[in-house]
Amino acid sequence: MAEIALQNIEKYFGDNYVIRKLNLTIAHKEFVVLLGPSGCGKTTTLRAIAGLETIDTGDIRIDGKAVQDLRASDRDIAFVFQLFALYPHLTAYDNIAFPLRATRESKAEVDTKVRAVARSLRIEHLLNQRPSALSGGDMQRVAIGRALVRRPKAMLMDEPIGALDAALREEMRSELKRLHIENDSTTVYVTHDQVEAMSLADRIAIMNDGVLQQVGTPGEVYQYPTNLFVAQFIGSPVMNILPATVRAGGADGAEVVIGDGDAVFGFPADLPKRLEAKSYDSLVLGVRPEGVIISTTETAGHVPVEAHIIEPLGAYDIVDLKIGEQLLRARTHSGMVERVGETVWARLDAAQTHFFDTKSGDSLNIRLGEENGTRQA
Repeated sequence: MAEIALQNIEKYFGDNYVIRKLNLTIAHKEFVVLLGPSGCGKTTTLRAIAGLETIDTGDIRIDGKAVQDLRASDRDIAFVFQLFALYPHLTAYDNIAFPLRATRESKAEVDTKVRAVARSLRIEHLLNQRPSALSGGDMQRVAIGRALVRRPKAMLMDEPIGALDAALREEMRSELKRLHIENDSTTVYVTHDQVEAMSLADRIAIMNDGVLQQVGTPGEVYQYPTNLFVAQFIGSPVMNILPATVRAGGADGAEVVIGDGDAVFGFPADLPKRLEAKSYDSLVLGVRPEGVIISTTETAGHVPVEAHIIEPLGAYDIVDLKIGEQLLRARTHSGMVERVGETVWARLDAAQTHFFDTKSGDSLNIRLGEENGTRQA
């Protein structure tokens, strides 16, 4: 397998600046997901690694060797497309065997390798079927088998399960993770689905408008978003973003005022001092729904708010709380808030609250309950 390094990659389509000074290293045996909205440059990046797109500037290195001037066939990379790209007149066996026959491997070697990869994909019973007789999930397994069979240095996957229904996508996520582990492969995977990214990736590289926004483990990008784009792209429901001001005072030593004083939440006393050390235009506060703590009875340190909308989701509910003209989404136990219009009491978990510069969108990297970047117990 391989380490893949992208160094100062740039790509233009005419006047459209698609990839902007991209730097990313994918370690040997690592599963990295390129995540972002449609048109952000993630598929173009993947195709550039494969050699299906040329780059304008920069280096693409595989195991330290520059490959940007090599043809796709000389890079020892396998590519799995979203729409399968199977030969309709060939059986599943022949589709998987195709790259081995193209390199003139012996009939015995081809048979051994095809049956081994079919066994790992659990499609041995389908080898004599043509694509028209297969389900979407089985066709994708055949396409993955065709990529795996020659043991490439790296596997590149462009939204390989995006065309499947929800149940099949969930099943295929587990299969892809299992195959990655079993084959010790280096994998680069493109998706716009954050659930796929969070469940599959060792690290996620989040892109927007051709710019790499943040790279980190699923936990890091979820808990410590580097800017407002990442904060609102990762997570379902998305992070609450509310205009806020901070002042000294109150029972906890500091207060965070939402909007025009529609709600005032107590915060640790060191917050104003830590903000003074930062440079910013104005503040917005970010907190995920699980960081909004709800009580159905009047509780010290909580403020009264109105339950505006309740979304029952089985194991938990999402409750929209009305604060002036703003809505604050909270995640609660199922059935905790019984009816719309009910008054409940809320507070914000300071350890799960983020502060961003309104103008730049950048996080101010204030971690309440942490010292020197390390979370306190």
